[in-house]
Amino acid sequence: MKLSLPNYIKYIFTNVFFLFIYIVLYRIIFYFFSINLAEASNTEIKKALFLGMRFDLKLAIITFFPLAILILIVNHRFLKYSVYKRLSKVYLVIAYTVLTLFFVFDFGYYDYLHIRLDASSLRFLSNLKISSQVLIESYPVFKGLLGLLLVAYLIFKLSNFTFNYYAKNHKKISKKLKAVYLISTVLILSYGIYNSITHYPLRWSQAFFSKNNAVNQFALNPVLYFFDSFAYRSEGVNMEEFNKYYPVIANHLNLPKDKVSFNRKVTFDTTFTKKPNIVIVMMESVGVKPMSYYGNPINSTPKMDSIIKKSLSFSNFYVHKSGTAASVFASVSGLPDIENVRTASRNPLIQDQRIIFDQFNGYEKLYFLGGSANWANIRSIFQSNINGLKIFEEGSYKTENRADVWGIDDYELFKESNKEFEILSKKNKPFIAYIQTASNHIPFTVPNEKESFKPLQENEISESLIEKAGFKSVAQLNALRYLDFNISKFLERAKKAGYYENTIFAFFGDHNTAMKRTENFTKEHDLNIQLQHVPFFIHAPNYVKNETISKNGKLIDLFPTLASLAKVNHTNYTLGNNLLDSIPGKDASFVYLKINGEPAVGLLQDSLYYSKTTINKTAALYNLNTKDLNDIKDENPLITKKMDSLLNAFYHSTKYLYFNNKKTK
Repeated sequence: MKLSLPNYIKYIFTNVFFLFIYIVLYRIIFYFFSINLAEASNTEIKKALFLGMRFDLKLAIITFFPLAILILIVNHRFLKYSVYKRLSKVYLVIAYTVLTLFFVFDFGYYDYLHIRLDASSLRFLSNLKISSQVLIESYPVFKGLLGLLLVAYLIFKLSNFTFNYYAKNHKKISKKLKAVYLISTVLILSYGIYNSITHYPLRWSQAFFSKNNAVNQFALNPVLYFFDSFAYRSEGVNMEEFNKYYPVIANHLNLPKDKVSFNRKVTFDTTFTKKPNIVIVMMESVGVKPMSYYGNPINSTPKMDSIIKKSLSFSNFYVHKSGTAASVFASVSGLPDIENVRTASRNPLIQDQRIIFDQFNGYEKLYFLGGSANWANIRSIFQSNINGLKIFEEGSYKTENRADVWGIDDYELFKESNKEFEILSKKNKPFIAYIQTASNHIPFTVPNEKESFKPLQENEISESLIEKAGFKSVAQLNALRYLDFNISKFLERAKKAGYYENTIFAFFGDHNTAMKRTENFTKEHDLNIQLQHVPFFIHAPNYVKNETISKNGKLIDLFPTLASLAKVNHTNYTLGNNLLDSIPGKDASFVYLKINGEPAVGLLQDSLYYSKTTINKTAALYNLNTKDLNDIKDENPLITKKMDSLLNAFYHSTKYLYFNNKKTK
């Protein structure tokens, strides 16, 4: 028996197809009349077109999805009653009209700023009179309105024809078959919206794959991009506050006082005969508190403890915000993540930054992670900002044994990374690589045995010791022990592969794991900055001394420090410092957190911690070295004022640089 689709199902997919063709038509018009891709390669254009059409399909399905759900609920009755016919025509006319308006405004917006329509365009509504006048004087608005009416009329006629065409010859089908069609249609449409075979859906960040910004702009869909950026529409810079505090940050970073400029050129009289490799390892969920090196009563990190003793380490190093995506953004971009809505990596308005990572000329640049770079739009941070970067992710490795939601585990990740490093080393090509680990993260997937590593069993460690150490479970402890083992194993492989001696290894925790209150770091726990206090150590026997530096450091200091250590000439455009500079009084740790549910910022200098909420401006000053946790700001007005000024300077300068540190063409 030959099965044929019910007409109401055909009606759904026909309309999705028409919408898709309509949206693609605007992409073709944009290609021929708006964007200049003369300097782009055919490969890049084809990739952008393919990505763009995937975005277009996603938009087509999303646009029709509400009506599709109604059709699936009432099934054949939708094509039977006139009320549904009127509803469908009105809905489609409105849908096509709204899409048309978006595309028309996108043409004008791109013509004006060379960027696709995003939520920042809403700023033009702040002075509607002037914006309207500019619009009328610059574009054929009235002709456009007539064209819009014509489009609406044609859509009305098309929707009427399509409805009448499928309203004929209805055939009855069984309830079971109806259920099959319903479920299948929902799944197909849902997959079209998801639009990916990986563990992460199609996201705007995938459009930013090229160093040619025009190519990236061509790949975007302006409607989806507008709503992706909508959550960040109010995340701008307060220029009055920035200008007020610029002299403070200028004094702190030795910037020019007579003009606004964060550019600091760093050049070296001599460089190394052979460029040292740089390998940066982001250690997932590792703070100082769970490490035995920093006083944890459990021998949790014996391998790292021994490595730190042979390294240059920083005991007062803080990430800016407790989240992996936030730390990846800050470490790469050189700017703290102070976004209150989600994370800076997800904000399409602040990508495309001038960063130090991109200035390692002559280096092979690599990024490794076990899962997909689409996670939290991390891909855009790397691809938008680093020329010639090669990303290794799920699907990139010859052998992949997926451990959990995060992809391959750290053992395999380090092993695959080492293979690439060995190849480059044998070719005498210097490299800079960023490895993002994940095994020390829920669900704590640890193998039953891996070479010399064996997880502890529940009966092998007492509950009282787990409690004293602050761990929430033995599984949490085992995940850290597994990362500890893998880091040691990675360095062993590096020695065997031959690149260890000429490599600077930098290890840092992206944030601390969630732990119970203990006798160690009690004040940090109570002040909610325990999550930000992480280890940072540089292991490079031929380049650094074995010592511990207690000055305050922060995550955005990572690249200024490593670039200077490798004697790479660069320009620092951001707020980070070289931690190896010996200028007194210039060290500080800047953090972004929540206090009683309210967004807040904090500054650490020496033993003092000053915090301030961003809305109610509730402030407090604490001495971390005293026994009691008392607010001492009233007893120290001068120190409070000075730290408040520097804290505000960091905050408003970060906001300023988000939008004023763009790469020049």
